[in-house]
Amino acid sequence: MNLTPEEQKMLAGQYGPATQKAMEILAALGAIYEAARMTPVTSVQIAGVSYENLGEAGLEFLTEMADGGGQTRVLTTLNPAGMDVENWPALGIGPEFARNQKRVLAAFARMNVITTCSCTPYLFGNTPHFGEHIAWAESSAVCYANSVLGARSNREGGPSALAAALTGRTPEYGYHLAQNRRPTLTVIVEGRPAENNEFGALGKVIGERLAAACERPVSYIQGIEQASVEQLKSFCASLATYGGAALFHMPGITPEAAQMTPPQAVITVTQADLEAANESLNDAAADDVDFVSLGCPHLSLNEIARLAALLKGKKVTKEFWLTTARPTKQVADMMGYTQIIEASGAKFAADTCCVVAPIKGRFKALATDSAKACYYAYAKNKFKTVLKPFDEVVAEALK
Repeated sequence: MNLTPEEQKMLAGQYGPATQKAMEILAALGAIYEAARMTPVTSVQIAGVSYENLGEAGLEFLTEMADGGGQTRVLTTLNPAGMDVENWPALGIGPEFARNQKRVLAAFARMNVITTCSCTPYLFGNTPHFGEHIAWAESSAVCYANSVLGARSNREGGPSALAAALTGRTPEYGYHLAQNRRPTLTVIVEGRPAENNEFGALGKVIGERLAAACERPVSYIQGIEQASVEQLKSFCASLATYGGAALFHMPGITPEAAQMTPPQAVITVTQADLEAANESLNDAAADDVDFVSLGCPHLSLNEIARLAALLKGKKVTKEFWLTTARPTKQVADMMGYTQIIEASGAKFAADTCCVVAPIKGRFKALATDSAKACYYAYAKNKFKTVLKPFDEVVAEALK
């Protein structure tokens, strides 16, 4: 790779051992993917935050980088942690796990990382604009940033995202290059998804077909006339989960679509396909559901306002987690939504989510509106699942 004089100084250790290690990681990554050079980034989002996934080995790496003087050079936030950093006892998290999770967050804080833990950084200020090069790690957020915002990011691992934060750079390959952002498959959607769970089902159908058909899964999706932020974040999460996709184009909705030519290879998604995908994620009996969760990806303020309206004056009968970013929760506090929701018995789980929290063995079946949450509920925790529209999930918690 061609490194600038500044990057050569980083590699030579002139900015300390942590920056040197970070540049070594990026240079090795660039060599693997045959990148010609580094490109500056303006935003980083780091995954591998939950102690459940990180363990002592991961924490040791973070501590080494913090001890080595690592300091972020660009705006950097975190993916969800394994617990709500304030409300963890009410969510059944043990003190030993909490102590270790706090050690992880302390290590990031020493490196000047903003320890806001969320899979939707674009909802609270870590929001890149069109064409910006960034280095994000959360798969759903990478898909959203590339597709909906028009920013440019590969799906980073935890170490490479941290390395980008400490150097302000990432190797220029993959989705940072215009030629790799072109679609490889046209998808004609004949079905009419309307709810979050239906957009999740659409992501599952397309994702699974892309995974089977393409090495570089960039789709050009026709037939969707409109989609809200909430529907798009659900779709991105599902497309990334089931297809490993990090970019799609949707005429009239995503900013690069008008620059693209629909590929000749075509697949069609019917209403029956969407219904079958939705049904495939419903394997729990009606009486099995003992855990209800909304917020995968993290809830928007609009969704929290909707929850307050649905739960006002009512009481939930099941464990009901609402996962969201801490800044979004704080605005909900200001608006009075939190008081209404918590009076119902539902619990906010800020900073975390049902995918990364240590909840294996605690529940039998999850009800949610997220196809991604269904995938991980079974794959990681062996829960059965029920996938329903948002309002019906709330009704499930009230049964």
